[in-house]
Amino acid sequence: MIRLYKYILIGVLAVGLFSCVKEPTSADKIQRNWQLEVYESGTGGRTNLGEQGQQLMWMFSSNASIGQNYFQISLSPEDTIFGSWEIQGDSVLIVEQMPQYFPTDSMITHFGRDGDQSVSLFDEDGTKVGHFDNQGNFNTHGLIRPFRIVRLQDTFMQLQSEDDQAIYHFSYQTPPATSFISFTTISRGIIGLAFLLFMAFLFSSNRKAINWNLVIKGIVLQLIIAVLVLKVPYVDLVFENIASFFTNVIDFARVGINFVFGQFGTDPQEVQSPLMTFAVVILPTIIFFSALMSLFYYWGILQKIVYAFAWIMKKFMKLSGAESLAAAGNVFLGQTESPLLVRPYLLGMTKSEIMCLMTGGMATIAGGVLAAYIGFLGNGDPAQELFYAKHLLTASIISAPAAIVAAKMLVPETEQVNQDLSISKDKIGTNALEAISNGTSDGLRLAVNVGAMLIVFLSLMAMANFILGKAGTIGDLNGWIATHTPYESLSFEMILGYLCGPIMWLLGVETADIWSLGELLGTKTILNEFVAYKSLGDMKNANAISERSTIMATYMLCGFANFASIGIQIGGIGALVPSRKGLLSSLGFKALIGGTIACLFTMVVVGMLI
Repeated sequence: MIRLYKYILIGVLAVGLFSCVKEPTSADKIQRNWQLEVYESGTGGRTNLGEQGQQLMWMFSSNASIGQNYFQISLSPEDTIFGSWEIQGDSVLIVEQMPQYFPTDSMITHFGRDGDQSVSLFDEDGTKVGHFDNQGNFNTHGLIRPFRIVRLQDTFMQLQSEDDQAIYHFSYQTPPATSFISFTTISRGIIGLAFLLFMAFLFSSNRKAINWNLVIKGIVLQLIIAVLVLKVPYVDLVFENIASFFTNVIDFARVGINFVFGQFGTDPQEVQSPLMTFAVVILPTIIFFSALMSLFYYWGILQKIVYAFAWIMKKFMKLSGAESLAAAGNVFLGQTESPLLVRPYLLGMTKSEIMCLMTGGMATIAGGVLAAYIGFLGNGDPAQELFYAKHLLTASIISAPAAIVAAKMLVPETEQVNQDLSISKDKIGTNALEAISNGTSDGLRLAVNVGAMLIVFLSLMAMANFILGKAGTIGDLNGWIATHTPYESLSFEMILGYLCGPIMWLLGVETADIWSLGELLGTKTILNEFVAYKSLGDMKNANAISERSTIMATYMLCGFANFASIGIQIGGIGALVPSRKGLLSSLGFKALIGGTIACLFTMVVVGMLI
């Protein structure tokens, strides 16, 4: 009876999740940041705003944290209108709320019988524009304006105002994810692959034992996956649907977030603040993802998916059963959770297999933090969130064979290995509720740890930049830097950028962006990928780097390869096999090198195709 109950629950959950993948409606299509290009007044006048260089943005989104559809219209850099929207038939109903600044001529304070008070605000014409209730919440009396949808496509929208018959033409720029392959990108990519293979060869502990057949197969497998996802429409659609699942799960998480942190969502401007975006949206989403992955693990869903991936890699690359399972598990689980899949084998795994396990953990990310990176890069735009969710998912999958190539070159296999492919039966809990509880607790620790690390590392970067900035005043070094480099003064970011920038050029990054991506690589390696993804999101939103470089950086940063992870792996895996802590410690730095090389492999492979 219990077994039947479990399968019914799994079936209901599967139907619910896959029902999220549907043909997009008008409400789905409109949710993005639109650029207003042309305005046609009802009297026939036409203004081409694009030619005048005016950046007027209309942002439509569905924000569960404020319980409604939400829009933001930038009339000018100083004048922004907030409000809510909904689709009614073929028209969009927009409720306009107050501008960011509006003239208030007078106010009246009202006192209730129970002592409560509220304040009403009036403009210079005596019209009531809004009021503060006794809880301090501001409510506006906005103008309801219906717009008829004339056209609505992926990259073009045309609205007609029903009150004055004005017509608005909008455009949306989609990142060029599948641009044509060119001789330049291919040749630069080949140079990059040769450089990375040379570095792995240089750091190898036994160069004569390197299995070059396995290395070639690993690179070919990366290319096949990348071509299928980026160039084949049907496969691309499958990955988009999987990515859609992740973005929908983020929306599910926001329902719980709204219940706990609802007071943060009463003001639309507060919703867009860094506090709301990170502390109140991104970190709690990590907790929900962790609980969901724990439940999937308890039900055996993750194990079946992992087994399928492991079987492919075992057959194609002739790996041992344990390292195939570990490599596949790292695609979905964290670097300390994935070893649970191969726990029975840990004591007997060879040095090369342990290296493969550790490198795979460094080269991939956990499902729990995937939502955070989607939030950094999507910046509240649903279309952008879906776009980068697909690339992050692809990056984690491609990194599995890339990590194997790097690990097997750094520590080649010289011993007999176990080909058994059976997965550990260890459970995360005795029942589904305990699994959810354990996943929630793990997610909470991860979220608090991520938040604490960001506070500390960003503060340390600020302190380092202050010290370096003061040092740069000697001999007017800062003035020379501001004149001859993209940086304003001597800084931590500048040093990392110029140390890693030449490597970025060898790997096929556009010359104008090599210092920025070098900075990101250094930040990820010395600090962590969370800080680096935040910086990448800032660069993307400021248009500081090209869209191609943004996509390549997304792959480059998609891994846990940083110095802190060495300690995490020694502690996490060492807890499962205490007798092998010495081996784990001796391989820690090489695993960091291997994880970094693997992430760079994925960046180069994708850079050849976009």
